[in-house]
Amino acid sequence: MIKSFKIHKKWLLFFLLFLVLIVSCFVVYSFANVEEENSESKKESNFIKWVDFNVTAEALNLTANLDIASHRSNEEIPYHWIELLSYLACKNGGDFKNFKKQDLDNLVSKLKNGETMEDLTQDLKFYDYYYESYSAILGGMLGKYSIQTSNSDSSDNGNLNPDSHSTNPISFEEKYGVKAFLPIAKNYSFSHYDDFGNSRSYGFKRTHLGNDLMGSIGTPIIAVESGVIENLGWNQYGGWRIGIRSFDSKRYYYYAHLRKNHPYSEGLQEGMSVKAGDVIGYLGMTGYSIKENVNNINIPHLHFGMQLIFDESQVDSPNEIWIDVYPIIEFLMQNRSEVYLSNPDTKDYSRKFDFMDGNLE
Repeated sequence: MIKSFKIHKKWLLFFLLFLVLIVSCFVVYSFANVEEENSESKKESNFIKWVDFNVTAEALNLTANLDIASHRSNEEIPYHWIELLSYLACKNGGDFKNFKKQDLDNLVSKLKNGETMEDLTQDLKFYDYYYESYSAILGGMLGKYSIQTSNSDSSDNGNLNPDSHSTNPISFEEKYGVKAFLPIAKNYSFSHYDDFGNSRSYGFKRTHLGNDLMGSIGTPIIAVESGVIENLGWNQYGGWRIGIRSFDSKRYYYYAHLRKNHPYSEGLQEGMSVKAGDVIGYLGMTGYSIKENVNNINIPHLHFGMQLIFDESQVDSPNEIWIDVYPIIEFLMQNRSEVYLSNPDTKDYSRKFDFMDGNLE
């Protein structure tokens, strides 16, 4: 009996130790999973929630010119306009109303004297925030591209209409510079002012999240940047509208109030890619109606907006980030896409000079 009891006691101790081991493993595994889930949750929520973009057109032009000139001349240490703008934002607290060209000149002087952006920004608390924000806004506007040219004489005027029976050779010229286009075609007039944040009352009281470009009905509307058409059709607020997502998914371009009866360029469909400079539609005054194809806008204009997307949870939600694009429109005045009547029967226009961007490959 005693011997039997001793044997059972040993087995009992062994069982208890085994049980403790199993429980310990389970606790460690559960803790590790919780830590991993918390880490993933923190990682998923660690994205930019808001951006106030008030960089002036002057600052955009000055920094872009430095960037372009340094790349075209193959300087040993090229300038990058987003780095320059991010540094300046740190120095003026993100408010470019206080921007002075002297601040940019001083920065350039430091870089020329051998200091690096890494050295100059290592103690700037918000540099990474501004750099990521400005990269999301301006990332598709400067870089390498190829534009179609014509070795034609002045009588042909470089018309690349395939129906024009020109025998002059056509080629592509590689360039570095502004590769985004103004949303209004070249040789078409328009007017605008900084109306971002103004009050709107149709449907519900809200603020204006874009820039209105006043022009004539039928004016060809241009894709600012290459991307994919995500939305095409009627919206009671924007009328006939187009939504294009940049290839890096950071920018959503919104073009609204397009022309009644013939709002879009022929062949346009959701899911297709478009090139920067392509004709995508025509200016109109549709919208402010649940019923489709209604002109309830008082003045013909293009509503142009840009939404920033750092996380997909910001799409179609109360957490959308729309920025003031007025300075971007002013900046893009220098780069407009020339068009021609490509289909007299449908009265459709097409870009005159083709364009190639590495993002399209």
